Amino acid sequence: MAGFLDRAKEQAQQALQQGKEKVDEVQANRAGNDLLRKLGAAYYAEKRGSGTDQATQDALSALEAHITTHGDGFLRG
Repeated sequence: MAGFLDRAKEQAQQALQQGKEKVDEVQANRAGNDLLRKLGAAYYAEKRGSGTDQATQDALSALEAHITTHGDGFLRG
């Protein structure tokens, strides 16, 4: 009986870890999409004359930092 409970506990811990990883992945994708949207908005504002090159560069830098940390998987989705 103890072996069964140990295996069940291990499986539950693995499932919990997989769930946490999936949540982290979803949150990183959402953050990446938000940064991509902000870059688009900054670029659009710059081209329309109401934004600055610096705002566009800041948005691009933030997006590149996110990609360095989390990868670019959100761009394929």
